[in-house]
Amino acid sequence: MRVRRAEIKAFDSGAHTATVQMAGSLSVWLSSVPVARNIDAAEVIVGRKCALIFFDDTNPDDAVIVAVYT
Repeated sequence: MRVRRAEIKAFDSGAHTATVQMAGSLSVWLSSVPVARNIDAAEVIVGRKCALIFFDDTNPDDAVIVAVYT
């Protein structure tokens, strides 16, 4: 398990998922990343920073956004 930083680039409030750009990378974007349900949709704003937990280091699709901050 690994914790990484990213920036919110888009948010789908219906699916409660986000597209994020990984910190330190201009080209690595992940889409449809689940956002923890304890995070209010109003807080997931484009441009905010976020923290992701990757449960499997070899599978970038196995992650969840656990915090959003400025």
